[in-house]
Amino acid sequence: MSQPISVAQLNRYVATLLERDGNLNPVLVRGEISGFKSYASGHLYFTLKDDEAAVSCVMFKGYAGRLQFRPADGLKVIVTAKASIYDRDGRFQLYVQSMSADGVGDLYLAFEQLKSKLETEGLFDPEHKKQLPLLPRLIGVVTSPSGAVIRDILQVLTRRFPNFRLQLIPVAVQGEGAAAAIAAAIDRFNELGQADVLIVGRGGGSLEDLWAFNEEIVARAVYRSKIPVISAVGHETDFTICDFVADVRASTPSVAAELAVPVKSEQENLILQAQIRLRQALSRRLERQRLRLDHLLVNRVLRRPLEITDRRRLDVDRLVQRLVTVTQTNVRQAERRFSILAGKLDALSPLKVLARGYGVVTRAADNSVLLSTALVKPGENIEVWLRDGIINCDVRQVRDWRR
Repeated sequence: MSQPISVAQLNRYVATLLERDGNLNPVLVRGEISGFKSYASGHLYFTLKDDEAAVSCVMFKGYAGRLQFRPADGLKVIVTAKASIYDRDGRFQLYVQSMSADGVGDLYLAFEQLKSKLETEGLFDPEHKKQLPLLPRLIGVVTSPSGAVIRDILQVLTRRFPNFRLQLIPVAVQGEGAAAAIAAAIDRFNELGQADVLIVGRGGGSLEDLWAFNEEIVARAVYRSKIPVISAVGHETDFTICDFVADVRASTPSVAAELAVPVKSEQENLILQAQIRLRQALSRRLERQRLRLDHLLVNRVLRRPLEITDRRRLDVDRLVQRLVTVTQTNVRQAERRFSILAGKLDALSPLKVLARGYGVVTRAADNSVLLSTALVKPGENIEVWLRDGIINCDVRQVRDWRR
């Protein structure tokens, strides 16, 4: 019987056996991702499962950085991996070196994932689309300087509007670094602030050829552009993320040029027609004003303007005379009414009564009028008001004259 070994020795020995097995290193495994976790270190951990079994997987940062799509729970994938055992806990797992989508291409999957993400964020919303200018002073173009795209654009612009102005920022349109260059060119045009519209694009090709225009960095640059962007990538059947974010999608670069500027002769014709309509409108207005002037010239008011003034003066004189007459009548009637009322008031005056030998008796203490003997007592001081003065008296006796 052999000597006992440690658990660590056992795990390392089994790991060595697995790693030496040509059927397991490497091994292609098909399954569905479950329990996916991405750590800050860049390492990916997940379980690969099918209807009958599951296996733990790890994909280190160096390999994970090469993925063209983002792994997620539920995705069916094919992985290339090494089979081994993790020494510390003796768990069997796969060390994944590469991963591809099962049943759909990696690029197509990455395209759909980014499209869904940006659409959720609102980068495709119509309210963010800017209107193209009718007549741009300067057209900015972001494309390759040597491809057919720039030649097609120049040809169309020359045919439609010969005295156009164009500025090209040349970029690589495919390959490593192309997406960053395209995004930088869009940002540069916005910094310069001279272009009124941008054409961003390239000619047709495979999904791989067009991939730079499916990168998130380009989508973000198009979205933040203050200058309206026309996306002209590929042929009519090709669609990229850039198309969805751009303000306008053109089916080809030539169509983009047609959208950028109008046909000069058509605009000149429109201006000519507008001039004709303006002249006609001015002529009609002048004719109406002339007829109105003729009508005013035969108007009696304009021919003899003082006639109305004189007539109004006569009316004023008549009104003034009527006012004077009415006022005098009212004054006389008021004077008569005043005389009648004054006579009545004089007849009722207490002085008239006193003149006939009557007097008014008041209590000296409070000047109250004594209308009855019951209101005074012997010893009280009273005053008798006569026509020509006042008598002050002391009451010695109070009698009822009726007795």
